[in-house]
Amino acid sequence: TRTYRSDAGFLMVLCTGANAKRLAPMPANPTLLDFFKLRFMDTANHVLQSANLAMKNGMSEEIILACLLHDVVQELIRTDHGWWGAQLFEPYVPKKVTFAICYHQALRYYADPSVGYEYPDLYRQLFGVDYVPPAYIEETYRMVRKHRWYMEPRMVAVNDLYAFDPSVVVTIDPFLDIIGRHCKQPKEGLGNDGSPVAHMWRTIIRPDQPL
Repeated sequence: TRTYRSDAGFLMVLCTGANAKRLAPMPANPTLLDFFKLRFMDTANHVLQSANLAMKNGMSEEIILACLLHDVVQELIRTDHGWWGAQLFEPYVPKKVTFAICYHQALRYYADPSVGYEYPDLYRQLFGVDYVPPAYIEETYRMVRKHRWYMEPRMVAVNDLYAFDPSVVVTIDPFLDIIGRHCKQPKEGLGNDGSPVAHMWRTIIRPDQPL
């Protein structure tokens, strides 16, 4: 295990190695950029690469923003991260963005040759050649496939698959205008604004907060 230490104590997380790392304190009124700088350490490079690919590929601003945000909830939880991620951002971004974040998770298991998305070889290695996704994933895929916004989560999946190059470093600077246009920043700070998901942001701020 690796121990992450924050200003409030300790959190044990399943990981390789045995190094302790102190989490930097967050500002009193934290913004999304503060989370990228101080809490999204494990996911930031991947989502920045993903958003950069979407921008280079001429995607809409909604898709670029969805790519930028689609996996950061994995700093909190991994299971059903599409649904959790959509919930985390629902009060702050357009519905099309949360739709894309939510359903990219299900679409990644299903090929769509029309946009150049094949079933990933990585999944065959991880799950086996005969793997069948759970029934709720199959049902979700069928629903989204018929939806008018199908292409939004599909494009997140497309730009997600090829965004794991550790040698590529992307800054958040190219996306600041998009964030400014499409992402609400509560004046009290994320986690302090009394929204239905404020507790999720507080948990990311202080993952080991007692009681």
